[in-house]
Amino acid sequence: MQIVAILPPTAPFIFASGGVNIDFDRTVFVQMGLFVLLMLVLAPVLFRPLLRLFEERENRTEGAREEARAMQENAAALLARYEDELGRVQQVALAEREKLRTETLRLEAKILEEARVATTKIVDDGRKRVESEMSRMKAELEQQSTVITREIALRVLGREVQ
Repeated sequence: MQIVAILPPTAPFIFASGGVNIDFDRTVFVQMGLFVLLMLVLAPVLFRPLLRLFEERENRTEGAREEARAMQENAAALLARYEDELGRVQQVALAEREKLRTETLRLEAKILEEARVATTKIVDDGRKRVESEMSRMKAELEQQSTVITREIALRVLGREVQ
């Protein structure tokens, strides 16, 4: 059996010889049988394992994507927890710093007050000492004034005054 393909007259440049001859004989059936036999043999040996491999690769890829999504969500949760904890620690540190500053100001005021009291005491003690020294010197001068007055009068007048 011979099949002749007839080409349209507008396409003479495609085929130089004109028509294509196709022969259908027993080899076509042999080839179809070999094709079916190969399909039956290769399907369980090659195609199904290959399809399982593709499916497993797809599952692993999806699994890895899902795992990556889960890891990103976990990282976001950890970051949020870290930021919350950092904010809490900063608040505690701020409160502690304020407490220390207040305590330092109180201690500074106490030390300044003690220094003021000590300075006032030293100044008062100095004034008392000066006053007592002046009183003592006045008393000495009063005792000696009569003697000195007599000596001055004796020298100026040349005689003793009573």
